Amino acid sequence: MDSGGWSRRRFVGALAGGAAAAALPACDNAPEPAATPAPEPEAGTGASREARRPSGPRPLYLGTYTSAEGGGKGIGLATYDTATGRITGSGTVSGVGDPSYLALHPNRRTLYAVDERDDGAVTAVRLSDRKVLGSRSTGGAAPCHLSVHPGGRWLLSANYGSGSVAVHPIDASGALGERSDLVRHTSPPPGPGQEGPHAHQFVTSPDGGHVLAVDLGTDTVYTYRLDDKAGTLSEVAQAHTRPGAGPRHLTFHPGGRYAYLANEVDNTVAVCSYDPASGRVEVGEAQSTGTGSGTSYPAQILVTADGRYAYLANRGHNSLTRYAVEADGARLRLLGTVPVGGDFPRQIAFSPDGTLLFAANQKSSTVTVFHVDGANGGLRRAGEAFPSPVAVCALPL
Repeated sequence: MDSGGWSRRRFVGALAGGAAAAALPACDNAPEPAATPAPEPEAGTGASREARRPSGPRPLYLGTYTSAEGGGKGIGLATYDTATGRITGSGTVSGVGDPSYLALHPNRRTLYAVDERDDGAVTAVRLSDRKVLGSRSTGGAAPCHLSVHPGGRWLLSANYGSGSVAVHPIDASGALGERSDLVRHTSPPPGPGQEGPHAHQFVTSPDGGHVLAVDLGTDTVYTYRLDDKAGTLSEVAQAHTRPGAGPRHLTFHPGGRYAYLANEVDNTVAVCSYDPASGRVEVGEAQSTGTGSGTSYPAQILVTADGRYAYLANRGHNSLTRYAVEADGARLRLLGTVPVGGDFPRQIAFSPDGTLLFAANQKSSTVTVFHVDGANGGLRRAGEAFPSPVAVCALPL
């Protein structure tokens, strides 16, 4: 394990920072969540968004660090009101260690979590009865991100501590098989201030033809082809940021030709172009996060389903930056920042209909919720923050 990088990640996260809020009630046999139909594409108008809003409470899953002081006991269970954004805790799925990032299978029957530990693993949980289906080694240290390939047959994960990416097969039940591939980022050499590679994200391109890994340690976005039969990776391209940028998180514009890259170390974002035929990514000029000259540790960036607005979580500044997306995705225009109402927003997520934005605030052990104005991209706080121990991920369904 690359202990220096893992220590830095723990330091940046300040896992025990501040008094932890009250934990969710322990209730492994909490009521089963309501049936969750696949979300429909979001329309551009507020009226259409309201019409598509599901009724009744919706499931919300919460990631944490179980090994941190004041941390959780497993994956937090909650529901949220789609109209008000109010969150209500309902229990915990225990038996999952340090589930710091969560992802859902496309059929919405299985939840996956990283086990962000020195001996990294990924775990599957069946949602119908909250049964843990087992864990598999990622072959690396401190996995911090995972995603499911759109076909539903492969789980992709990124090992931050050892700078590698892994692939696991998913069987018909949603359970995971033994790892089918593991690739460590050995080239280019680490960027300024880094002692090794630090894979931070592993996702599929919108066209489904490539999978992309963002590595903070090497200042690189790697493009791979995934063999859909064997579950093996073949590198096809590399895109490099400016030295020392520390890329952390990439999200695609719905048009599929542009993506937006949050750079953790130098406090910037960049617009990237993407060629579906070759898989090549080109990183554009660094742009401001609107947070001033201090250290802001940009975390996750999101784009609305209609492609008109983007939002960036700034951990040091405790804010959300708003951008207008212009030129069919080719340009970001800074609109300003909004206080997140918590401390150290590690991750943000939209509700499926796009009317709510959830922010998991690690140091304050809270989740804050915002109403998203579809007409102008404005954010409005939805009531009081919800206490959730060492909140590092919120996944609303």
